Amino acid sequence: MKRSGIIAGVMGVLAGAVLSTSVQAAAMSKEAIAERLAPVGDVCLQGQDCGGAAPAPAAGGAKSPADLYSASCSACHNTGAAGAPKKGDAGAWAPRISKGMDTLYSHALNGFNAMPAKGGNPSLSDDDVKSIVDYIVENSK
Repeated sequence: MKRSGIIAGVMGVLAGAVLSTSVQAAAMSKEAIAERLAPVGDVCLQGQDCGGAAPAPAAGGAKSPADLYSASCSACHNTGAAGAPKKGDAGAWAPRISKGMDTLYSHALNGFNAMPAKGGNPSLSDDDVKSIVDYIVENSK
């Protein structure tokens, strides 16, 4: 009787080894590996055809220069942070305005001194930035 118990035990171990090997082989197939390594999603950048519907435009349409200024520029130009001339300070803006609008546009678009390009908001279009500069100048004479 002991012998049949030993034989059954050995058979059980062998069956387990065979089953384990077949499971490991299936897990190591090229298809299984590729599935595990596949990206979970794709990145679709604005302007690319990504096979889906285009994003809906923001509600309310285009923002006014005052709204753009409030969202992107007011933190520094309302407080004078990092030496930024305050909007409405004619004395601080006069020497800058005297250099011409092209210079002001260039500084706003490309950065100047402590101010980063586009005020640190790369999502602004060049026309948005120019409209903000116009808004600041008009309110700082």
